[in-house]
Amino acid sequence: MRINTIDLNFFTPKAVACYLVEAGSGPILIETGPDTTFPNLKGAIEGLGYDLRDIRGVFVTHIHLDHAGAAWHFASMGIRIYVHPFGAPHIVDPTRLLASARRIYKDQMELLWGRVEAISGEYVYAIKDGERVRVGGIEVEAVETLGHASHHHAYLIENSMFVGDIGGIRIEGGPVLPPTPPPDVHIERWLESLRKIRKRRPEVIFLSHFGRYEDVFKHLDELERRLVEYSEWVGKKVEEGKEDEEIIPEFVGMCHRVLEEAGVDPSTVKAYEYADPFWMNVLGLTRYWKKFRLQL
Repeated sequence: MRINTIDLNFFTPKAVACYLVEAGSGPILIETGPDTTFPNLKGAIEGLGYDLRDIRGVFVTHIHLDHAGAAWHFASMGIRIYVHPFGAPHIVDPTRLLASARRIYKDQMELLWGRVEAISGEYVYAIKDGERVRVGGIEVEAVETLGHASHHHAYLIENSMFVGDIGGIRIEGGPVLPPTPPPDVHIERWLESLRKIRKRRPEVIFLSHFGRYEDVFKHLDELERRLVEYSEWVGKKVEEGKEDEEIIPEFVGMCHRVLEEAGVDPSTVKAYEYADPFWMNVLGLTRYWKKFRLQL
């Protein structure tokens, strides 16, 4: 089996990745990225010696637009899309998905994400937690990993796990940051998902943001520590009665300090910001605290 990392160059290198997995009778694709980077994805797949129609199946970890926004291109070619059961209806009819994204991105929607079209249900497979499917000679196990989103799977192939956003953001070996955008962040579910990943004992993890890492348990420990730390920090601000507009500048500054203290260079900081807009994490964490912890 060969796993190819495809850098989609989402406004900057090493912000968003897809993975072309080769084995057996044809490749499969993990993640599609957004519509705006589809030409880059097409060029990379062709550069590896394949036509898009050679792909046997597409597995998306969840339906956020930086992970599944271009899935409709593949479905239009008759290629099946594998997705969490809660996400499946929203790629068949993306009306609510797009309305939710538009509330966050406003007039930046088209610039960031391009077009999103409905997908015929006949090309969507709602893969369940623990289910194993064989596609193109490759056995893929879906592992439900909630906490970042209510429609998130990690995918296990042999000793490698593709962890989407539940595995955090880490670029060029830098600090591991938890992406916590609205509306589905739930800290306790996230911690349970990290326990599920540890129990599977993958030897390698592949992050959608960004790349391959072998120090799996160290990585997960750092992610868990920072997830709890950031959540508690935001929770205290909410308890003090601060609004998002007051919290965001402090939080963004804290994220920048973490990266600067680790010696992350400016170009990689830029990639972190495109992969995980720091201000957006505040919106997800304040919603979590108000809804689940403080019940405001």
